[in-house]
Amino acid sequence: MIQVSENTITITPLNAPIGAEITGVDLSQEQSPKVMKMIDDAYNKYNLLLFRNQQLTPDQHIRFGASLGPLEIHVLKRYLLQSHPEILLISNILREDGDFLGLPDAGQTWHTDTSYRQKPSRGSILYALEIPRDENQQALGDTLFASTAAAYDDLTKELKDFLHGKKAIHRYSQRKRPVDSKREKLTKEQLQETPDIAHPAVRTHPHTGRKALYLFEGECVGIEGMPEEEGAKLISYLTQHIIRPKYIYRHKWNEGDVIMWDNAASLHLAVCDYKLPQRRLLHRVTIEGGVPF
Repeated sequence: MIQVSENTITITPLNAPIGAEITGVDLSQEQSPKVMKMIDDAYNKYNLLLFRNQQLTPDQHIRFGASLGPLEIHVLKRYLLQSHPEILLISNILREDGDFLGLPDAGQTWHTDTSYRQKPSRGSILYALEIPRDENQQALGDTLFASTAAAYDDLTKELKDFLHGKKAIHRYSQRKRPVDSKREKLTKEQLQETPDIAHPAVRTHPHTGRKALYLFEGECVGIEGMPEEEGAKLISYLTQHIIRPKYIYRHKWNEGDVIMWDNAASLHLAVCDYKLPQRRLLHRVTIEGGVPF
């Protein structure tokens, strides 16, 4: 086992309202408690971490994710890596039977992962194996991350006061999908597994105490205690506020990139500007979280 000293690690904030890049860490190796604390503290502070030039086996990916908390098994079982069900496959590659190897349209609308659960995930760790490229070998399929904490900070005091104590209703079956999505409708069993859930419209980060907006247009279908139309307008307004360019980091992927983001303080969107034969394959593990407050 290769030991990495915390003295060799650098944490550099990205030129964006969210995120930092960490160098000097090989995620394929088991990390010391001191290094894991550095990573965990940076994760809570910056809400997004980038590691470049990684080479991970599924076991190594799972081990790193599990070092930050128990891992979830995604509700879309058909797109799990069969030998390692903790890993969700994100891919537009076709299998021999004509089905997609992984989830082909994952994240193509603004969202935060598993907000439809009573205990939404703490975060996700996405590892790039194949990245689509254009004729000039420029990477396609960027991912955008918006800081919902920075967006909350900029709200007026009046709006912050109004939102205090409000809860947004999350409905997974209503999440917006791309117009040409090939994804099948949720089964009866999947719907039973994901009933409506109400979470605070303003979420408190469980580790730092920082406030962040926790709602988005599409999956959030209303605000408890508000008329349906008024609630929908408020959700739409706040979503458009969150996704203003000033709050966004846009990541251009390379093979070997690992990004982990904090679902308590961000929304994300995968840009689909590629199609077969341009191939995309990423592996994702998802860390369990707690009840939002």
